Amino acid sequence: MPWEQTDMTEQRVKFVVQAASGKGSMTALCQEFGVSRPTGYRWRRRFEQGGSVTAAVVERSRRPERSPAHTTLCLEERVVEMRQECGWGAKKLDVLLREEGTPLTVITINRILKRRGLVRKKDSHPQALQRFERVAPNELWQMDGKGEYRSPEGTCYPLSILDDHSRYAVGLYSLHAFRAAEIYPCVVQTFERYGVPQAMLMDHGSVWWGTKNGYGLTWLSVQLIEQGIQLHYGRVHHPQTQGKVERFHRTLNEAIRYRGKPQRLADWPGALEEFRQVYNQKRPHEGLQMKRPVERYRASARSYQAQPREWEYPAGSLVRRLDEKGALRWEGREWFVCEALAGCWVRLEEVGELLLASYRHMYVREIDRARQYTRALVLPRAVRGALRSRGSPVALRAPYEPRERTKRPNQCVTDVLIQNS
Repeated sequence: MPWEQTDMTEQRVKFVVQAASGKGSMTALCQEFGVSRPTGYRWRRRFEQGGSVTAAVVERSRRPERSPAHTTLCLEERVVEMRQECGWGAKKLDVLLREEGTPLTVITINRILKRRGLVRKKDSHPQALQRFERVAPNELWQMDGKGEYRSPEGTCYPLSILDDHSRYAVGLYSLHAFRAAEIYPCVVQTFERYGVPQAMLMDHGSVWWGTKNGYGLTWLSVQLIEQGIQLHYGRVHHPQTQGKVERFHRTLNEAIRYRGKPQRLADWPGALEEFRQVYNQKRPHEGLQMKRPVERYRASARSYQAQPREWEYPAGSLVRRLDEKGALRWEGREWFVCEALAGCWVRLEEVGELLLASYRHMYVREIDRARQYTRALVLPRAVRGALRSRGSPVALRAPYEPRERTKRPNQCVTDVLIQNS
């Protein structure tokens, strides 16, 4: 018969009482109360085993009493230990566990971390929609300063140098101040260890991009040029241009948060070098299909030259030496070229009323004799493309007389120094 409009538990209790009395058949009793025979027998069995009517009819969890595939407590503790040691997510921990011979799925690892309260909302980041990289190691290195880490004894200014193709950190140094005098020895040490790259990408920091005397090269950028390195500059206020080294810095911050910040200034070099080794050799990288940077990197075949050979300009070139101010004497006038190139030999090319000055493999200055000014050969992308389409000399910025220039917030600024073909 159908259920009456009464309490469900009360109906179940009546069923169990009648079933336990042994009066009548179970089939007829189940038909009377409208339940299946397996359910009826189950309730009676629970009553016989527990001796309680309530325990026989109460709803129980459908979770299996035994789970053969359940993660053991020992393995779960290993996942927690790895997480607390390095702070990495489920995908990276999955690689490490497989290498230890105890594989778990990424979903299982993530559930363990969430169950233990080890996953925070800010630890989750959207996946990159598209990645760009050079096709081989040492085609491009990205170089940037991290910012600062303060300690009771002073401030650490990390310098990071990263290979674009492999994400291999070729250099990570602790500086007392972010000055060219401290940066260049670190760069030389990196060159001596890993060779010289084809090109380097930096931002418009004053150590490698001069903001005085009409913009242009600095002493440090000249040292790089003399090693045959092409210089590239990121767009102003667009750190995504150097996305790989920026992401490297975020990983460095996360590691320092988990391991603790060194309190003594003398401990920073060792801490940074330890992080560099872990990052290069142990930490799987999602952008590399969970491989390590060391698996994709190899040292450059180009060796560092402590004494670069004198540059030989093409035969028949018009060559002049700049004075101690980096200026050129031409036709009875003084034209500013580049302060960092004071005393250096530059090549001059006449194009109508323009005079183009190049140092080694790179154009550095345009002198407009008709309009009486000079400008650095570094361009915003849009302007550079427009000039090339008209066949005009590639040049922009910085009049000869130094003055402060303001830019609109949406103005796109430089990225590449023009190479002399």
